[in-house]
Amino acid sequence: MAPASGEEQPSDPVTRSIDVTPVSEWLTAEIESASGPFSFELITGGHSNLTFKVTDANDNRFVLRRPPLGAVLATAHDMGREHKIISAVGNTSVPVPKCLGLCEDPEVNGSSFYVMDYVDGTVLHDAEIAKAELPDHSLRQTLSASVVTSLGDLHLADPDQIGLGDLARKEGYIDRQLKRWKRQWEDSKTRDLPAMDQAYESLLAAKPEQRYTGVVHGDYRLGNMLTNATTGQVAAVLDWELCTLGDVLADVGYLLNNWVQPGEESLRGATDFPTMQGGFTSREELIEAYSQHTGFEVTNANYYRAFQNWRLGAIVEGVLARYLKGVMVDDSVDTDLYRVQVENLADESLRLLQTLE
Repeated sequence: MAPASGEEQPSDPVTRSIDVTPVSEWLTAEIESASGPFSFELITGGHSNLTFKVTDANDNRFVLRRPPLGAVLATAHDMGREHKIISAVGNTSVPVPKCLGLCEDPEVNGSSFYVMDYVDGTVLHDAEIAKAELPDHSLRQTLSASVVTSLGDLHLADPDQIGLGDLARKEGYIDRQLKRWKRQWEDSKTRDLPAMDQAYESLLAAKPEQRYTGVVHGDYRLGNMLTNATTGQVAAVLDWELCTLGDVLADVGYLLNNWVQPGEESLRGATDFPTMQGGFTSREELIEAYSQHTGFEVTNANYYRAFQNWRLGAIVEGVLARYLKGVMVDDSVDTDLYRVQVENLADESLRLLQTLE
C-alpha cells in the first residue's frame, strides 16, 4: 500500500500515491483494453484530488484519480461520489470524460480511486497559455460561448432523470454551504481573519431566495476544463469533487469571479487568469448569454460573487493548512501567497456585499 501520511514519505509523487503492482493488476483485470506494464505520470497533484495519466503497453492512455494524501474532508474527496457524478453527467450534453472503473478496496492502493478516459485538450491555466493556444480572438469568443452553453446544459439537466436526485438536498443551498465552509474555516484557519467572519455574517443576512435548482459544479472555470484549441470548444469539464445540488446561480457567480477582465487586479497574488489576455466575452455578455440559453434571470450577481469569494477563501485556507502540515505531494510552494490570496478574497467579498446595500 501507499505509505500512510504519518510515515516518512518518498519525494516522488507516484511512489507516494500509487502502489504500482496491485494497481496494475487491478487495471488489467477491470479496465477493458488496458494491458500492462503501465506507466504513471502526475498531471495535477496537490490542492485537491490527485490526477495521474496512465499509459499502458499499447500506448492507450487513461486517467486515474485518487484523494490527496493526509486528512481531508470526506465528502469533498469521496471517489465513489465523484465517479457517480461524472457517470451521470455523461448522460447529458455536457462534455465529460467517460468513466471506466471504480476501485473501493483499500487493499489495492490504500484509498479508493477511479479511472476514466484520457481526453486530449489544453487546460488554460493563465493568460500566457490562452495567448499561445488561442491566438485568434474568434476562438476566444467561440470558447466563451461553449463555456456558457456547457454550464447552461448542466443547470438545465434534471438531477432525478440523470441519476443524481439523491446526491444532496436540493433546497437551502446557500444555508448549507455557509454552514459547511464556516465549519471548514474554523477547523483549518491558520490565524484569525476578521474579514472572513464579517463576510460570513453579511452573507447570512443578505442571502437571496433560491429560484433555480439543479446540479451545481462547484468549481466551474477555464482552469478546470480541457479546451480544444483547434475548434475553441470545451472538450471536457473536469474536477467534480465539489459538485452538489442546489442554487445553480452559485456557479454563475464563481465563473464571473474567474472571468477576470484585462487590466483588473488579480485576487490570487501571483496567479493570473486566461481571460485577462482579452478577446473573451465580457462579464455582462456572459450573463446575457447564460440567461438566453437557460431562461434563468440572473439577479443578485454580486451576492453570488461575494459568496464564492468567501467560500474560496475557506477552501484555500484549508489547502494552506495541509501544506503547513506537510501532507501535500508538492511541498515547494510559497505559502505566503496562499495567505495573501485568502485575505484578498475576504476583502473582495466584503466589497461586493457593500454594493448590495
